[in-house]
Amino acid sequence: MAKNTVALVDCNSFYASCEKVFNPHLANKPVGILSNNDGIIVALSDELKQLGISRGNAAFKIDKRLIREHGIKLFSSNYTLYGDMSARVMNTLSMFTPDLEIYSIDEAFLSLTGFEHLNLTDYGRQIKRTVRQHTGLPVSVGIGSTKTLAKIASRFAKKHNFAEGVFDISDHPDKDKILRWVEVEHIWGVGRQYAKMLRRNGITNAYELTQVPDNWLQKKMTIVGLRLVKELRGISCVDLEMDIKPKKEIVSSKSFGSTVTELQDLLEATSDYCSVAVKKLRSENQVASLIIVFLSTNRFKNEPQYANYAKARLPLPSGYTPDFIRAANRILKKIYRPGYKYKKVGVMLADIVHQSKAPLDFFQPTYLDDHRKIIMDCMDDINEKMGSHRIAYASAGIKKPWQMRRKNLTPSYTTSWEHIPVVKAI
Repeated sequence: MAKNTVALVDCNSFYASCEKVFNPHLANKPVGILSNNDGIIVALSDELKQLGISRGNAAFKIDKRLIREHGIKLFSSNYTLYGDMSARVMNTLSMFTPDLEIYSIDEAFLSLTGFEHLNLTDYGRQIKRTVRQHTGLPVSVGIGSTKTLAKIASRFAKKHNFAEGVFDISDHPDKDKILRWVEVEHIWGVGRQYAKMLRRNGITNAYELTQVPDNWLQKKMTIVGLRLVKELRGISCVDLEMDIKPKKEIVSSKSFGSTVTELQDLLEATSDYCSVAVKKLRSENQVASLIIVFLSTNRFKNEPQYANYAKARLPLPSGYTPDFIRAANRILKKIYRPGYKYKKVGVMLADIVHQSKAPLDFFQPTYLDDHRKIIMDCMDDINEKMGSHRIAYASAGIKKPWQMRRKNLTPSYTTSWEHIPVVKAI
């Protein structure tokens, strides 16, 4: 029987690295990526971390002198770019194994079971080189007999220069030494409260956790914690999930760049968020029959507060955006109250089922049986080929003064014809 082997490929400083790919002058420069409305730093390069700045720091609190001296660059979140670059990374990784689990936007597990005839460290280096060649992005590769050990190996590869970005913990002569290096807070699956509990009981690192009796683990950390520790011991308990599980709910919501008071602006924003949510629904070949609309003021401001939500059910499950926009607008008009400064509105789609399981109706055609699906498929194809929002809904507005603040947004280099980088030969 083949020995279980897993690799975790993790993109280094993913958001910042995406920005650097298309801005070569940012190489070795401190780069930070800002949250919605350019509020706080949500991602940053190693160079920025070395200046004492961390995730969660408010952008306006960063010393202007520090920004000038070190050439710090702060960018608005460009999720279109990051999503497309992630897809390119995952497509490249699929060349190296038939079994791939996309774990997050910048991480994937690869099954290397049956590849033991290869030098896996060399194979990891080949993966690293190919991803860099295809996308320009740096990655770390951790290899182990379980997903949890692969996580630890990836962290080790990233933290130690001598590993050159690739580390196979199974090939190390003293695996226990590596486990002692990992503090309990940094073990995949150990949350803050469990880490505090473990430290109170004198357990400070991964190796010490592997020595704890099973009955104590199950009592203190449930069966989930016991499986985690077995993974640390080299016993695979968490399989790769190759099939992306469909979402039970889909939410589309953003805080406004500035407060909104007028109903018309809220209706436009709701229509815009509806179109995003329903497009996501269709991309997973699903339909929904319930929509919830919510809105709220800024609870951090010393001003009159109001928040509310309501829901509506469609006659039949649908993936037709206008069905949801009409329902959402009816809901919003019911819960809207004049005289308040609104900071946020959003929509949630629920009661989601796969198209193949959508119920039929004897008296009226479903979304899948009439022209509505044809229209949506055509619209999605055009926007996919020509750029997102090339065709949009008039109800979502044109000027969109309510949009979130993104003053430092870089171009959508890979998804917009207008933003394709131009190379000039001199």
